[in-house]
Amino acid sequence: MARGIIKHMKRMYAPKQWMLDKLKGRWAPKPSAGPHKLRECMPLIVMLRERLKYALTYREVKMIVMQRLIKIDGKVRSDMFYPAGFMDVVQIEKTKENFRLLYNTKGRFALHKIAKEEAGYKLCRVKKVTRGPKGIPYAITHDGRTVRYPDPDIKANDTIRLELATGKIQDYVKFEAGNTVMISGGNNIGRVGVITHRERHPGSFEIVHIKDQAGHAFN
Repeated sequence: MARGIIKHMKRMYAPKQWMLDKLKGRWAPKPSAGPHKLRECMPLIVMLRERLKYALTYREVKMIVMQRLIKIDGKVRSDMFYPAGFMDVVQIEKTKENFRLLYNTKGRFALHKIAKEEAGYKLCRVKKVTRGPKGIPYAITHDGRTVRYPDPDIKANDTIRLELATGKIQDYVKFEAGNTVMISGGNNIGRVGVITHRERHPGSFEIVHIKDQAGHAFN
């Protein structure tokens, strides 16, 4: 029997990093389909009501987003379940605030305040570089973007600096030893360190060895 799409989410099933109270209700907001996965995102309602405390109720959040006050990556988003994720830029022009969504070392989303100049770009991890119709090369990023005609030197796992206004690549960093990285999944989520060594296992997963500022090594 076809069940169709599920539009609800139980409170107990909501991702831990949203830090919702267990006893404050049965339901949790279910993020809309968007650039980030359900369990790797934070909907605007959680951000405005639980984190920034700009609203107390569901209805107040609705009023804020319907007034077109919230921008994600330079675009107005009026859906309060819109999934914002890692490295997204959140702009609230009325309060002249700019945030970047990052992970803390507990694996929870932290709204990191940034300057207006820094809000004009974001860093994206390249997931795949391939060719489209008529042999046009394009890169796919971690937030679902496709960027046509990337630099031929850009490969999978590299990081690009994307200008939000134009969608063009401004700069890129190779995924190689000596570069600083931030881990965006797994047990070490949110940790920052320098790549020391990259173990390649053809046909299986690669192991990347990282050392943080305190000298602790992890992979």
